[in-house]
Amino acid sequence: MKLPISAVLITRNEAVQLGSTLAALSFCDEILIVDSGSTDSTEAVAKSFDAKWIVKSFEGFGPQKRFAVNLAKHDWVLCLDADEVLSEELQTEIQQLFKSGVPDQYQGFYLKRTLVFLNRVFNGGRESKEYHLRLFNRKYGNFNQAQVHEKVELKGNCVQLKNQLLHYSYPDSHKYFDKFNEYTTRAANELIKKNKSRNTAKIIFSLPFNFIKHYIFQGNWKNGFPGWVWSIYSAFYPVAKYVKVWEGINQKSE
Repeated sequence: MKLPISAVLITRNEAVQLGSTLAALSFCDEILIVDSGSTDSTEAVAKSFDAKWIVKSFEGFGPQKRFAVNLAKHDWVLCLDADEVLSEELQTEIQQLFKSGVPDQYQGFYLKRTLVFLNRVFNGGRESKEYHLRLFNRKYGNFNQAQVHEKVELKGNCVQLKNQLLHYSYPDSHKYFDKFNEYTTRAANELIKKNKSRNTAKIIFSLPFNFIKHYIFQGNWKNGFPGWVWSIYSAFYPVAKYVKVWEGINQKSE
């Protein structure tokens, strides 16, 4: 039985992971994908699951997802990234929720996202218990216009679902740094537009501080060697972002 839910995704060269993501969405009445110019077999994978395929140039994560949500057939939308997979338990939880009737007082549901990194399902760290508003009624909200780190802005009541959304974001370090470079550049450009910078001392000392925060205080030590690697990479993210801000502001002043 298909449920009145539109699964909405944006893609670009996501053929490797997309099949697993779409296979877990078989209960959705519609799968809608907005692609920004894939050159791999993403389209073929999408169409093998009877997904509706739309091509649109990329203008930022927020605008792209907002556009996709507006094209959905149903008001209830399940918005996932192409590297996020509903666990079997979460699939069952969502199906039971809709079969019994979504309570009128709720307009959205937070999904518990858990990172899978270097073949390790994280059971410690912030990334093992992040909640994201991914299942919502679009009559009450949509994604904002942020270029990166976009989020749903919703007027209504939301509640957390219990089971895991597995995040297979980085199959290896090469893929990690591809995304790392794209995300830090987009984030830096937004900060440059707002003329927000950080002095060099803060950039320098943020690296050890953030490593200790991620590895010790947030509990990534529980995730073994993958947790140590993740903490190193995460600590370097703001350094790279603000170095790019520093470069951009200095180039503008020349």
